[in-house]
Amino acid sequence: MLTPTWEVDPPRESPLLAHVNATATGGGVSELLRNLLRHQPAGWAVIAGNADFYAVTKYLHHLLHGQADPTRLDDPALIRTYRATLEPQHAWFADQIRPDDVVVLHDPQTLGLAPAIKAAGGKPVWHCHIGATIDPERGPARMWQAFEPEFDALDAVVTTLPEFAPPNTKNLFLIPPAVDPSAVKNRDLGATEIDALLAEIGLTSDRIAPDVAITHEKPLPPDSRVVLQVSRWDPLKDMPGVARCVVGLPRDAHVVLAGTNPTEIPDDPEGLAVLAEVRAVLAELSEVDRGRLHLVNISMRDQDRNALIVNALQRRADVVVQKSLQEGFGLTVTEAMIKGKAVIASDVGGLRQQITHGHNGILVDPADIGSVREELRRLLDDPTLRRELGGRARATVLEHYTMRQFADAYRQLAKSVHEA
Repeated sequence: MLTPTWEVDPPRESPLLAHVNATATGGGVSELLRNLLRHQPAGWAVIAGNADFYAVTKYLHHLLHGQADPTRLDDPALIRTYRATLEPQHAWFADQIRPDDVVVLHDPQTLGLAPAIKAAGGKPVWHCHIGATIDPERGPARMWQAFEPEFDALDAVVTTLPEFAPPNTKNLFLIPPAVDPSAVKNRDLGATEIDALLAEIGLTSDRIAPDVAITHEKPLPPDSRVVLQVSRWDPLKDMPGVARCVVGLPRDAHVVLAGTNPTEIPDDPEGLAVLAEVRAVLAELSEVDRGRLHLVNISMRDQDRNALIVNALQRRADVVVQKSLQEGFGLTVTEAMIKGKAVIASDVGGLRQQITHGHNGILVDPADIGSVREELRRLLDDPTLRRELGGRARATVLEHYTMRQFADAYRQLAKSVHEA
C-alpha cells in the first residue's frame, strides 16, 4: 500500500502548520520547503505515488501551462487513477491531522487530499507553484471544473500571480517563492573553490565523479566564456532550444546545461526523454559547436553536494539563461540574480515578475531563437552591462525574494486561515 511519510516531523503544538508535496528531493518545491523549514517550525509530509499517478499529474502540470489537450480530462479513467492513488492515503492524514491544523498542499499531486483533510477538521490550503496560462480555453478552466470537489474543500489558495489562481477564489494569497542567501546553494564561493569543484566533477578536467555524469566532447577550457541554464529536464524548460543557441555564439563561448539526474525524480516521468532529445541535438551539431556544449547531470543523493555544484556552476557562468516556454516563477533565475549574474529569461509568467527588462536582466521571446542568440552575444561582449544588470538583480532579490520574507508571508497566511 502507498503510504505517506513525514520528511520533517511536525512540532507537537496546536494548531499545526504542515506542508505536503510529492517528493523530498529533485525539484524546486522540495528545495523551497527544505529551506523554509529552517526559518519556520512546521511539518513536511511526502505522499506516495506510482508511475501511472505521476503520468497523470505531469499531464495536469502541462494542462495548467496550456501545453496539453484539455479533452483528455473527458476520460474518467484519468481522474479515477489520480483519486484512487490518493484515497488509500486519506486515513494516514486523518490520523495525523487535528482540528484547525493548516495543511498546505503543494501543486496538483496533492490537491486531491483536500476533502479528506477538511473532513478530519483540518484547514486545507492549495499552493499552486505552476504558472497557469491566462488563456482559459487552453487547459486551466478544464482542470478547475474536473477538480471542483477538491477546490470546494479548500480554505485558501496560494499562487505567485493572481491570474494563476482558479476563478472566484475567495481567499487568495499571493506569495512568490524565495531563496536563502545563506544556504549552501547561494553562499559565497571563492575562485579557487569554484575551480576545484568544476575540475572534481569533470567539467573542466578528465576526471570522472561518481555523482555527476557529464556528456561532452572535451572539458570546458579555463578561459572560455560560459552560458548556463540550470533546470529540470522538462519539456517546458526548452533545454534542446538552449542547446541550439550555441550555434552562432563567439568561438570561445560554451553552453552548459545542468540538471538533476532524471532517474532520481519519480514524479517527473519525462526527464529521460528530454535528456535524450538534448543529446540528439548535440549529435547533430557541427564538430566545432559540439565541442562547446556540455551536459551535466547531478545526483540528488547528497543534496548539499548537489547544491554546492549548482552554486559553483552559476558563479562560473558569465550569463545565465532561462529559456522556459512557461514558468510559474523560476527559482534558478532568482538564484543566479542573488549571485549578481546577468540573466536572460523568457518573457513569461513569474520570470517577468522578477525581471524588469533592461534594468536587472533581459527578457526575450523564447520562441525567437535568433533574438535569444543576439542578446547572448550582446551580454557576452559587454562585461560592464553584465555587472550593472547583475548588481541590480542581486538588489532585487534581497529586497523582495528572501526566505525570511517567504516565512513571514506563511505565518500571516496561517494566522488568517485560523481566524477565518
